[in-house]
Amino acid sequence: MKVLISGGAGYIGSTVASACLDAGITPVILDSLVTGRREFTEGRTFYRGDIADGVLVDRIFAEHPGIEAVVHCAALIVVPDSVGDPLGYYQANVGKSLDFVGHLIRNDCQKMIFSSSGSIYLPGDDFSVDEESGIAPQSPYARTKAVCESMFADIAATQPIRVLSLRYFNPIGADPELRTGLQLRRPSHALGKLIEAHDGGVPFQITGTDWPTRDGSGIRDYVHVWDLAAAHVAALQRFESALADARSSVINLGTGTGTTVTELVSSFNSVVTPPVAVVEAAPRPGDVAGAFTRSDRAKRLLGWEPQFSIAEGIRDSLRWAEIRDQRLAR
Repeated sequence: MKVLISGGAGYIGSTVASACLDAGITPVILDSLVTGRREFTEGRTFYRGDIADGVLVDRIFAEHPGIEAVVHCAALIVVPDSVGDPLGYYQANVGKSLDFVGHLIRNDCQKMIFSSSGSIYLPGDDFSVDEESGIAPQSPYARTKAVCESMFADIAATQPIRVLSLRYFNPIGADPELRTGLQLRRPSHALGKLIEAHDGGVPFQITGTDWPTRDGSGIRDYVHVWDLAAAHVAALQRFESALADARSSVINLGTGTGTTVTELVSSFNSVVTPPVAVVEAAPRPGDVAGAFTRSDRAKRLLGWEPQFSIAEGIRDSLRWAEIRDQRLAR
């Protein structure tokens, strides 16, 4: 099998590409390198360009007629940035995705896996959600994902393409073989900030301590990026059975366990020396209390369950952080 991965030079897309290679699936990478890294495309078929570039997409399909499916990972993903630049986020994530799916249909691509997000949910009182939970995205970034899901479902209802949206929760870790990892030196998510605080010998800021959670800090479902990549391989292999008779569907990808930011700090401090001190700070723009999945749909339809613990995700993140500057040119 051969698959096209948009955003395949990014953190998740490149890890999905590695998992595909390990499973005997050939990835073809399309990435603009706005946030992706050329180093993550080494030894892989790579096209640099925009998903909205119809001429380029046509050329990819002409040169690779064996492409059977597309994994659409290309997107801008930083929540505070989306609050500051909603126009840019809607243009990149929605407008260009609409162009992209049109190019796919023109090239007779009939299967697409879409990288969606658990941030689109309205959590229940216990912060757990399943695929039937209400949708109430709280940031422009999350709304772009919800809009894309609806847009793709509408298109799939009448066009010869079927779409499986995988709603990620909170990726951590790196490819265990360290082929790829988080490309940002100073990522904005909690674990990235923890690593930065540890390296700098400064306290870690818990942004928001008055959420209605068990300890007041935000709650997340931290899932190892290699587990996410394995889920994509399973989705490619079981695409038909996972959708059954539907034209589009959704599956949550998480551990099923909620972890607060304070608990994440405790796990982090269990694997590092010296431990990181913490200070309390106000929530960032776009921050929410969070959610975790209680669904077993991924297990039922994909035969997938996460294999890595939070501690293993932290360790792999730390291992990647140690070599990131040597692996990447800047």
